[in-house]
Amino acid sequence: MTAPATALAPRFVTGSILHHVAVMAGTGAIGLMAVFAVDLANLFYISILGQKPIAAAIGFAGAVGFFQTSISIGMTIGVGAVVSRTIGAGRLPEARRMASASLVLMLVVSAAIGVGTVLALGPILDLLGAVGETRRLAEGYLTITSPSLPLVAGGMCFAALLRGVGDARRAMNVTLAGAVATAALDPLFIFGLHLDLDGAAIATVFSRLLLCGLGWQAASQRHGLLTRIEFAHLYDDVRQVLAIAGPAVLTNLATPVGAAYVTRAMAGFGSEAVAGQATIDRISPVAFGLVYALTGAVGPILGQNLGAGRLDRVRETLRDSLLVVLVTVLVAWAVLALAHEPILRIFSAEGDAAVLIGLFCTWLAGGFVFTGCLFVANAAFNNLGHPLLSTLFNWGRATLGTIPFVTIGRAYGPVGVLCGQTLGSLMFGLVAMAVAFRVTGRMRGAGPSGLDHGMALPSGSGRAAIATLAAPAQHR
Repeated sequence: MTAPATALAPRFVTGSILHHVAVMAGTGAIGLMAVFAVDLANLFYISILGQKPIAAAIGFAGAVGFFQTSISIGMTIGVGAVVSRTIGAGRLPEARRMASASLVLMLVVSAAIGVGTVLALGPILDLLGAVGETRRLAEGYLTITSPSLPLVAGGMCFAALLRGVGDARRAMNVTLAGAVATAALDPLFIFGLHLDLDGAAIATVFSRLLLCGLGWQAASQRHGLLTRIEFAHLYDDVRQVLAIAGPAVLTNLATPVGAAYVTRAMAGFGSEAVAGQATIDRISPVAFGLVYALTGAVGPILGQNLGAGRLDRVRETLRDSLLVVLVTVLVAWAVLALAHEPILRIFSAEGDAAVLIGLFCTWLAGGFVFTGCLFVANAAFNNLGHPLLSTLFNWGRATLGTIPFVTIGRAYGPVGVLCGQTLGSLMFGLVAMAVAFRVTGRMRGAGPSGLDHGMALPSGSGRAAIATLAAPAQHR
């Protein structure tokens, strides 16, 4: 089904930028927070069982799942950037063709990753330091969920396409429906059928199926964003997506690498420390869902305005996004600090787990403003033709900003590990945001600059406005 051309009209090249950022991030945050809230509920259900190995297994499985979904998220960054830019330039049939090619690419890549994870589970869990009953439980969970990775990758792709066309509400509803399904099925499988952690895994697979199905219905049937694959153009379409998605995947992989190092460091202090870290990793996205959503929300706004040659609005988008980060983190930090004792009771946290969760809620949560700065800067780099900068900063944080600090912090116990992780985020977040403003400043002051060679350029006046961006960034 092909939607009317007006369904793909660029929506972000006029109107208040702050309004666009707030709407896109707000609707995205509702969906994301629902997903992460369900993930947090899973941990709560597991805590009711009173078995620490299961709670620790969630931590190890989460580290592996983080790798899997980070690749899919990186792919969606490429999809969103290319499709939204093409829509902004008014080339609507080309946007549909690229959307279809992107979906095929994501399904193939995610299927390979899912199967590969199952085949390599032994070495992967060895690397993370999982042992005994905790290892067995994590292996069982991942064996069930990993083959369904193409479903969640497809759902992410559809949501990215919906954001790219400006339909934030349906993108939110797709994500929200998957979360609601998980929330409804988890208690049934965990407690009703007495399947414990395996029940949570089965519920995850069913929710992914719903996520993908609803996403397809909204993107294809409502907006006509998908069309028949044109094999004559498939290579060029995939190449344009990979020009951004490749570096974006490398960028996104840095975060789970750093997280895996932290998980391994925590494993040296026992299951309570791993369970505490796992709880923090699930509290953070719920508390800071608006910040997490900014990466996907800002991209289409930047892409459409760049495609239309509206460079003044590009810099304004960056500034308003930073304001949203600051306000969101301050509010969330205050709530966590006031509610940290009830949080400890809800998750039955004891020993090292209680110490870590309490420290995060009262002191370290404020450091998330610098993580938010990195998120926004990465969105700017990916959509303005500098994806290698986002790769550089994310890997810098995951290595130079994590390994030395966490290694030194281990001498002071689990608390030292957590503090070391926060310090690294602070430094790299500040520098990344400074560089992002410098990039957009150069675009505005000295003519547009920044698109990598091979990226789709707008036609007409928009093309003329950014024609000087065609040279690769490394040649300037």
